[in-house]
Amino acid sequence: MTQQKLDGQWQLYHFPEGAFPGVCPSDLATLGLDAVLADVPGNVELDLQRAGQIVDPFYADHIHALRALETDEWWYCHTFVGPGDPACARWSLVFEGVDPPATIWLNDVEIGRADNALIAHRFDVTELLRNDRENQLAVRIGSAVNAARRLRYDAASMSWERREEGLHIRKAPHVWGWDIMPRAVSAGIWRGVRLEQELPDAIEQLYLWTDAIGPEGAVLGVRFQFRTQAQTLASGLALRIHGTLVDGDHAFVHTQPVEFIAGGFRMRVPGAHLWQPSGYGAAALYNVRAELLYNGGVIASRTERIGIRTVEVSRTERAAQVPAPRPALETVGRWDTPSDPEGHFQFIVNGQPVMVKGSNWVPLDAFHSRDAERLERALALFDDLGCNMVRCWGGNVYEDDAFFDRCDELGLMVWQDFAYACCRYPQTEDFLAQVRQEVEAVIEKLRNHPSLVIWCGDNEVDQAYISDGLSPELNRLTREVLPQVAHRCDPHRAYIPSSPYVSPAAAQETDPSRATSEQHLWGPRGYYKSPFYTEHRAGFIGEIGYHGCPNVASIRRFISPERLWPCVNNLEWQAHSVYHWLSPDAFDRDRITLMANQVRELFGEIPDTLDDFALASQIVQAEAKKFFIESTRLRKWRTSGILWWNVLDGWPQFSDAVVDYYFGVKLAYHYIRRVQQPVCVMIGEPGPGKYLPVIIGNDSLSDATVSYRIWEPGGETLAEGKVSAPANQNWQVSRVRTFAGDRRLLLIEWEIEGARFGNHYVVGMPPLSFAQYRDWLTDIAALPRAFDAAGVAK
Repeated sequence: MTQQKLDGQWQLYHFPEGAFPGVCPSDLATLGLDAVLADVPGNVELDLQRAGQIVDPFYADHIHALRALETDEWWYCHTFVGPGDPACARWSLVFEGVDPPATIWLNDVEIGRADNALIAHRFDVTELLRNDRENQLAVRIGSAVNAARRLRYDAASMSWERREEGLHIRKAPHVWGWDIMPRAVSAGIWRGVRLEQELPDAIEQLYLWTDAIGPEGAVLGVRFQFRTQAQTLASGLALRIHGTLVDGDHAFVHTQPVEFIAGGFRMRVPGAHLWQPSGYGAAALYNVRAELLYNGGVIASRTERIGIRTVEVSRTERAAQVPAPRPALETVGRWDTPSDPEGHFQFIVNGQPVMVKGSNWVPLDAFHSRDAERLERALALFDDLGCNMVRCWGGNVYEDDAFFDRCDELGLMVWQDFAYACCRYPQTEDFLAQVRQEVEAVIEKLRNHPSLVIWCGDNEVDQAYISDGLSPELNRLTREVLPQVAHRCDPHRAYIPSSPYVSPAAAQETDPSRATSEQHLWGPRGYYKSPFYTEHRAGFIGEIGYHGCPNVASIRRFISPERLWPCVNNLEWQAHSVYHWLSPDAFDRDRITLMANQVRELFGEIPDTLDDFALASQIVQAEAKKFFIESTRLRKWRTSGILWWNVLDGWPQFSDAVVDYYFGVKLAYHYIRRVQQPVCVMIGEPGPGKYLPVIIGNDSLSDATVSYRIWEPGGETLAEGKVSAPANQNWQVSRVRTFAGDRRLLLIEWEIEGARFGNHYVVGMPPLSFAQYRDWLTDIAALPRAFDAAGVAK
């Protein structure tokens, strides 16, 4: 397929919307406006910053200055020479991402409009395109805020955190302001633009799924649709599927006669190599080339990369009644517990249950034209941390194929929310039609990626209904439109209505948010071992987090010198916390106070210098997130997974992320990469007998021979041994005596086939000594997968 990219430098004009009524592209040169050089892909704020018209919106509290730009209109203009192909060829102009409301002109003729920033838009320009000659392309992006002001808002609609202007407008929900992202209602052509030739013969749809796997291989299902200029479909047409293992020598081929432009069939793949999640085996991938044959000659082709795997999401409509934590056994014994038939949420891949350990994927940048340059480094963090799942949160954009390609390669399963979050959205026919168009485009684009394991209707919209005593079953988006489109376009992949999904059964309980099989555990943010975190009933944890201060070097990059300390009643810290609307109770509810209180919970005091505060905060966050992951693994299979919040910030802020916007690594990063190892030695909480159970969790499909040792710094060995840890099970291998008044550190090291690993456990209840922990940090850092203790929080 012939393409011509139109990315690069364009001209950008802007002025208050309506200042020059009835403007068309040819008028711009007569208005006396100065043009700014604009990058495409790009965002207007970045162009204005380069031109010196605004200061860095990520520094100090400058983000608030962007509000003045929200009612401007923006004109992108570009001149290009048309392709030299024959005039009979048909051409489309494709925008992969443009902010709404957008109007596009080619050679001063309006060719169409785009009202959704989250999907691609395609316009036929065959009759207007000047081949081998100069063409004028113009895009007007109107004010999204003004567009929102002209709409109707029903009584049933609602936005948490007061973001009503985003209910109708299809931009990433976070742009209106969120608790993790600033208000930056940007405009831009934020993904690429190209001309694309439409060929007369083409395979328009190719959908592949794994129908079955067995000892002899696999069976693939194929659905297709093509267009052709062949005069007859009665004979001579065939579809040939040829697959080649990306990293190996296995291949398969199948040729199927076809008699119509659409159809389907099944094909056998003897000796198929399976795609497995990270930690459970290799993520085997096949390049599959589909060729449309006519009388033996290839007239069209299409290439997809697939993985052969089956995924089942086994779940119930409500949570189980989870028993209290198990006490230590007196002898060695199996520790994991079968999932409760009455309450569970479990991913089963290739017939085997998978213990999910992963994180939530939030916006890579407040300005999404910069996402691509951060993508590879961000996913490398997930891989290094030992994640086997990433949840693409519903307040974000939809990631492009490059994201899913890399997840395919890493064995990183993807939970994909549709881009609806924390609101009760309009239920009008017009809006539902727009939703239908959006999700059709998203599903058809992404459905062949093996990493994609589940579609989810939204983020926390069910809870937005329940919070006002309304039934989520009345939400036509997730109960009607989305499941219908998912069934039509991707019938062999799981769909759930919401995260968390509040079923009619769960809605009847006293606290529906604690009765769902998948839960978001955002509690009082007190002590991380409080009953809220230890006595939950979740079969799967979709969100859970704990704040940690960025490194001081990073803070100095976005807080001005005079506002570095103290942190309380500090408008710049507040701006980066994030509290995005004007409210008299901002300082009573902000996350800076929350972060300080978490420090006091563990250490009984709040340090009075920036360096000590940052260190103490990172220690508390690291211990909390380590505990959340370990306690989930210790509840295997009663709780079958955890997606903690989150890996990387999308702008400079004080947050739950374990890596800040500048890729500064917090202490929690080091702790998490240790405890998310497929085979991990952990210490559980003491039971009635005051013994700490020593557990080996094996989250893999292979038995492991583990040599382990537990000791106190400078002290005697408390437990050691060499044991076989059975595949995909937890086993208690020892126990350690403890006492109510203990405040001590236990160090853990183990070896598997020459590879060494480390972990630790802090014995005792708060308050701990901050000075003592700072001393412990040297011993903790020296364990396998070592890090620099002196550099933590610097």
